[in-house]
Amino acid sequence: MTIGAGSAFARSLNQNNILLVKGDDHLMIDCGTRLSHTLHQYNLPIGQIKNFLITHSHADHVGGLEEVQLCGRYVTGQKPSMIINETYQKILWEQSLRGGSEMSEAIPLTFTDLWHCIRPTLLDDHPRETWDANVGGLNVRMPRTMHYPDSARSWEDSFWSCGLIVDQRILFTSDTRFDPDLVCGLDAIYDFEVIFHDCQLFTGGIHASLAELMTLPAPIRAKTILMHYGDNWRDFEDEALQAGFHSWAQEGTHYQFD
Repeated sequence: MTIGAGSAFARSLNQNNILLVKGDDHLMIDCGTRLSHTLHQYNLPIGQIKNFLITHSHADHVGGLEEVQLCGRYVTGQKPSMIINETYQKILWEQSLRGGSEMSEAIPLTFTDLWHCIRPTLLDDHPRETWDANVGGLNVRMPRTMHYPDSARSWEDSFWSCGLIVDQRILFTSDTRFDPDLVCGLDAIYDFEVIFHDCQLFTGGIHASLAELMTLPAPIRAKTILMHYGDNWRDFEDEALQAGFHSWAQEGTHYQFD
């Protein structure tokens, strides 16, 4: 389910967080500042979400995590789980989550006091750093991405961020600069059914622009759903469809894959 499809600065759109569900298993991808409020609109309390995966540390992707971890500690009494490697755990705790939670009790709390960690396995046969993990019957692979800073020339030079490959069928880029090797290189391996791609409506900065995405091969565009866009996306709606993109992601939409 696409909880939201908007960029960090969108005001009429919810933040670009998605909920994966497969049978009895689920996984929340990112947890932005407004996620709890948005889920409330769907009659889904944030405390009922048990499994999380975070793609990077911008507030529209991590800003709701403090509520989640404190809700688990003091409201539901159930520690939520997160797919996270040791490298990103240190970054997320030290730079985003520690300040609001560590001193909540007499003995300082740590990340693992608040979260159950599902440790992914590093794959050794991929063209870029890629991690693999399972939540029940749901498999996810986490390829590193080239998001920020804007001066980075590759994913290796970038601050820690990742995309998502779901059951080896669907690519979700999360936030990324234009990186044809990410999309085309991985599609050559997986032949994705659908690609959900970050789409900024102007060129520059740390996101892939619509103009840049239009240079991707036609078969890639045909299965690409555009997401993480600004409030003025309707001004570009027809242009993108004429360029052969699959569609624009719509918040509150259930995408079903048999």
